[in-house]
Amino acid sequence: MKKIVIINGHPNKESFNFGIAEAYKNGALKSGAEVKEISIADLKFNPNLKFGYQKRMELEPDLLEAWEQIQWADHLVWFHPVWWGGLPAITKGFIDRLFLPGMAFKYKENSVWWDKLLINKTAHIITTLDQPGWYYWLFYGRPSVNQLKKSTLEFCGIKPVQVTYVGIIKTSDETKRMKWLEKIKLMGQKQK
Repeated sequence: MKKIVIINGHPNKESFNFGIAEAYKNGALKSGAEVKEISIADLKFNPNLKFGYQKRMELEPDLLEAWEQIQWADHLVWFHPVWWGGLPAITKGFIDRLFLPGMAFKYKENSVWWDKLLINKTAHIITTLDQPGWYYWLFYGRPSVNQLKKSTLEFCGIKPVQVTYVGIIKTSDETKRMKWLEKIKLMGQKQK
Protein backbone atom coordinates (compact mmCIF):
# COMPACT_ATOMS: atom_id res chain seq x y z
CA MET A 1 0.00 0.00 0.00
CA LYS A 2 1.45 3.36 -1.05
CA LYS A 3 1.95 6.05 1.60
CA ILE A 4 1.20 9.48 0.13
CA VAL A 5 1.61 12.95 1.59
CA ILE A 6 -0.23 15.74 -0.19
CA ILE A 7 1.49 19.10 0.31
CA ASN A 8 -0.67 22.06 -0.62
CA GLY A 9 1.31 25.25 -1.13
CA HIS A 10 -1.55 27.61 -1.94
CA PRO A 11 -2.17 30.10 0.89
CA ASN A 12 -5.90 30.46 0.10
CA LYS A 13 -8.02 27.50 1.24
CA GLU A 14 -10.82 28.60 -1.12
CA SER A 15 -8.56 28.27 -4.17
CA PHE A 16 -8.95 25.76 -6.97
CA ASN A 17 -5.67 24.20 -5.77
CA PHE A 18 -7.53 22.93 -2.71
CA GLY A 19 -10.21 21.48 -4.98
CA ILE A 20 -7.74 19.55 -7.13
CA ALA A 21 -5.81 18.40 -4.04
CA GLU A 22 -9.07 17.03 -2.61
CA ALA A 23 -9.83 15.29 -5.92
CA TYR A 24 -6.38 13.67 -5.91
CA LYS A 25 -6.82 12.58 -2.30
CA ASN A 26 -10.20 11.00 -3.04
CA GLY A 27 -8.72 9.09 -5.97
CA ALA A 28 -5.72 7.91 -3.95
CA LEU A 29 -7.94 6.74 -1.09
CA LYS A 30 -10.11 4.86 -3.59
CA SER A 31 -6.97 3.06 -4.80
CA GLY A 32 -6.26 1.91 -1.24
CA ALA A 33 -3.35 4.25 -0.57
CA GLU A 34 -2.74 5.74 2.86
CA VAL A 35 -2.93 9.54 2.61
CA LYS A 36 -1.81 12.35 4.90
CA GLU A 37 -2.07 16.06 4.14
CA ILE A 38 0.03 19.14 4.82
CA SER A 39 -1.69 22.44 4.17
CA ILE A 40 1.14 24.94 4.41
CA ALA A 41 -1.40 27.75 4.96
CA ASP A 42 -2.45 26.10 8.24
CA LEU A 43 1.06 25.75 9.68
CA LYS A 44 2.36 28.10 12.32
CA PHE A 45 6.00 28.80 11.55
CA ASN A 46 8.40 31.57 10.60
CA PRO A 47 9.04 31.14 6.85
CA ASN A 48 12.21 33.25 7.00
CA LEU A 49 15.43 31.25 7.19
CA LYS A 50 17.03 34.32 8.73
CA PHE A 51 20.46 32.85 9.48
CA GLY A 52 20.78 30.79 6.30
CA TYR A 53 22.74 27.66 7.13
CA GLN A 54 25.11 29.48 9.52
CA LYS A 55 22.92 28.98 12.58
CA ARG A 56 20.10 26.47 12.99
CA MET A 57 16.68 27.82 13.91
CA GLU A 58 14.59 25.60 16.14
CA LEU A 59 11.79 23.95 14.19
CA GLU A 60 8.29 24.84 15.29
CA PRO A 61 5.95 21.93 16.25
CA ASP A 62 4.04 22.21 12.96
CA LEU A 63 7.26 21.87 10.97
CA LEU A 64 8.37 18.90 13.07
CA GLU A 65 5.04 17.18 12.36
CA ALA A 66 5.31 18.00 8.64
CA TRP A 67 8.83 16.53 8.58
CA GLU A 68 7.61 13.31 10.22
CA GLN A 69 4.95 13.01 7.52
CA ILE A 70 7.49 13.60 4.75
CA GLN A 71 9.77 10.93 6.20
CA TRP A 72 6.81 8.51 6.48
CA ALA A 73 5.76 8.96 2.85
CA ASP A 74 6.73 6.94 -0.20
CA HIS A 75 5.26 9.58 -2.52
CA LEU A 76 4.92 13.36 -2.14
CA VAL A 77 2.30 15.23 -4.17
CA TRP A 78 2.87 18.99 -4.29
CA PHE A 79 0.08 21.38 -5.29
CA HIS A 80 0.87 25.05 -5.88
CA PRO A 81 0.00 27.94 -8.16
CA VAL A 82 2.58 29.74 -10.25
CA TRP A 83 2.87 33.36 -9.17
CA TRP A 84 5.33 35.64 -10.97
CA GLY A 85 6.85 32.51 -12.45
CA GLY A 86 7.61 30.96 -9.08
CA LEU A 87 6.27 29.39 -5.92
CA PRO A 88 4.12 31.29 -3.42
CA ALA A 89 6.33 32.84 -0.72
CA ILE A 90 4.87 30.64 2.04
CA THR A 91 5.73 27.50 0.05
CA LYS A 92 9.29 28.70 -0.52
CA GLY A 93 9.56 29.48 3.22
CA PHE A 94 8.33 25.96 4.07
CA ILE A 95 11.04 24.46 1.86
CA ASP A 96 13.73 26.81 3.22
CA ARG A 97 12.91 25.96 6.82
CA LEU A 98 12.45 22.21 6.41
CA PHE A 99 14.71 20.85 3.65
CA LEU A 100 17.87 21.46 5.64
CA PRO A 101 21.42 20.11 5.72
CA GLY A 102 21.50 17.06 7.95
CA MET A 103 17.80 16.42 7.37
CA ALA A 104 17.16 16.37 3.61
CA PHE A 105 20.78 16.30 2.43
CA LYS A 106 24.25 16.32 3.93
CA TYR A 107 27.26 18.18 2.57
CA LYS A 108 30.44 16.12 2.31
CA GLU A 109 33.38 17.58 4.22
CA ASN A 110 35.83 19.55 2.05
CA SER A 111 33.81 18.79 -1.06
CA VAL A 112 31.26 20.38 -3.38
CA TRP A 113 29.27 17.11 -3.30
CA TRP A 114 26.52 16.02 -0.94
CA ASP A 115 24.61 12.95 0.21
CA LYS A 116 20.93 12.74 -0.69
CA LEU A 117 18.97 11.80 2.43
CA LEU A 118 15.47 11.42 0.94
CA ILE A 119 16.09 8.52 -1.42
CA ASN A 120 13.45 5.84 -2.14
CA LYS A 121 10.71 8.46 -2.47
CA THR A 122 8.91 9.72 -5.55
CA ALA A 123 7.00 12.93 -6.17
CA HIS A 124 4.42 14.56 -8.39
CA ILE A 125 4.13 18.34 -8.82
CA ILE A 126 0.67 19.52 -9.87
CA THR A 127 0.73 23.23 -10.57
CA THR A 128 -1.91 25.69 -11.72
CA LEU A 129 -1.16 28.36 -14.30
CA ASP A 130 -2.79 31.33 -15.99
CA GLN A 131 -1.04 30.40 -19.23
CA PRO A 132 -0.59 27.16 -21.16
CA GLY A 133 2.01 24.81 -19.67
CA TRP A 134 3.94 24.71 -22.97
CA TYR A 135 4.17 28.53 -22.94
CA TYR A 136 5.42 28.56 -19.36
CA TRP A 137 8.08 26.01 -20.29
CA LEU A 138 9.10 27.46 -23.66
CA PHE A 139 9.13 31.18 -22.91
CA TYR A 140 9.92 31.30 -19.19
CA GLY A 141 11.87 28.09 -18.61
CA ARG A 142 9.37 26.87 -15.94
CA PRO A 143 11.23 28.37 -12.94
CA SER A 144 8.87 27.06 -10.23
CA VAL A 145 9.19 23.52 -11.53
CA ASN A 146 12.97 23.77 -11.85
CA GLN A 147 13.23 25.08 -8.31
CA LEU A 148 10.99 22.46 -6.72
CA LYS A 149 11.88 19.48 -8.92
CA LYS A 150 15.58 19.92 -9.69
CA SER A 151 16.88 22.23 -6.96
CA THR A 152 14.94 20.72 -4.06
CA LEU A 153 13.37 17.29 -4.53
CA GLU A 154 15.94 15.66 -6.84
CA PHE A 155 18.77 17.43 -5.00
CA CYS A 156 17.61 15.59 -1.86
CA GLY A 157 17.23 12.22 -3.65
CA ILE A 158 13.52 12.18 -4.49
CA LYS A 159 12.96 10.73 -7.96
CA PRO A 160 11.34 10.35 -10.32
CA VAL A 161 9.40 13.61 -10.10
CA GLN A 162 6.41 13.88 -12.42
CA VAL A 163 4.95 17.28 -13.39
CA THR A 164 1.36 18.12 -14.38
CA TYR A 165 0.19 21.58 -15.43
CA VAL A 166 -3.41 22.64 -14.88
CA GLY A 167 -4.56 25.75 -16.70
CA ILE A 168 -5.37 28.28 -17.98
CA ILE A 169 -7.18 28.90 -14.67
CA LYS A 170 -8.26 32.54 -15.10
CA THR A 171 -10.26 31.88 -18.27
CA SER A 172 -11.67 28.48 -17.26
CA ASP A 173 -15.36 27.80 -16.80
CA GLU A 174 -17.15 25.31 -14.56
CA THR A 175 -17.16 22.60 -17.26
CA LYS A 176 -13.40 22.84 -17.77
CA ARG A 177 -12.75 22.79 -14.03
CA MET A 178 -14.90 19.69 -13.58
CA LYS A 179 -12.84 17.94 -16.30
CA TRP A 180 -9.63 18.88 -14.51
CA LEU A 181 -10.99 17.61 -11.19
CA GLU A 182 -11.88 14.27 -12.78
CA LYS A 183 -8.45 14.03 -14.45
CA ILE A 184 -6.65 14.71 -11.16
CA LYS A 185 -8.86 12.23 -9.30
CA LEU A 186 -7.90 9.55 -11.84
CA MET A 187 -4.22 10.38 -11.26
CA GLY A 188 -4.76 9.72 -7.58
CA GLN A 189 -6.52 6.43 -8.32
CA LYS A 190 -3.47 5.18 -10.22
CA GLN A 191 -1.43 5.22 -7.00
CA LYS A 192 -1.09 1.73 -5.60
